[in-house]
Amino acid sequence: MKKISIVTFALVLTGLISTCQDKSKWISLFNGKDLSGWTVHGKATWSVQNGVLVGEGGMGHIYTDASCTDFELKGTFRISDQGAKSNSGFYFRANPPVDNPDGFPRGYEAQICNNQAAYTGWLWKPGKPTGKATELLTKDGVWFTYHIKAVGNHIQFWINDKLVMTYDDDEYKSGHFAIQGHNPGMKIEAKNLYYRILN
Repeated sequence: MKKISIVTFALVLTGLISTCQDKSKWISLFNGKDLSGWTVHGKATWSVQNGVLVGEGGMGHIYTDASCTDFELKGTFRISDQGAKSNSGFYFRANPPVDNPDGFPRGYEAQICNNQAAYTGWLWKPGKPTGKATELLTKDGVWFTYHIKAVGNHIQFWINDKLVMTYDDDEYKSGHFAIQGHNPGMKIEAKNLYYRILN
């Protein structure tokens, strides 16, 4: 009986460890081939070019089907102005407004913009810069990495592996990831997008 109990316990423990490991695995948000797993709202045009997710042409957002509460995300981004002031952002815990699905998401935004006071690395809530980034580490036309972690009300951003923003806020609990196309003339590019669930 003791041998059976020990074996049973070992199997249960292995199952629990396996489940925990599965939940902590990095999951790809973008397959590098098409827009499977994404939904477009607004006027921006989204495409896949040479394995890169590209947004341009005006105001709009592209949402992932994936939805999270507590998570860690990493991705590589580049923004260019093409004659206009470039502005974009990566949203999380975000949902389209019920009364206007093409409007700004209701959720948090990790800012991507190199030409204003609340620059790349700031945390934004709809229309409002909220969590201040310590310094601007990005430039138009240059790839950079964003690392975002949100657990409960505690939110942190890293740019190129450097911690630039820490802020506590509990307004938005759960929602999708999304990328913003802000205005005609700008282009946002994204690749290597992965997230993992944190419990």
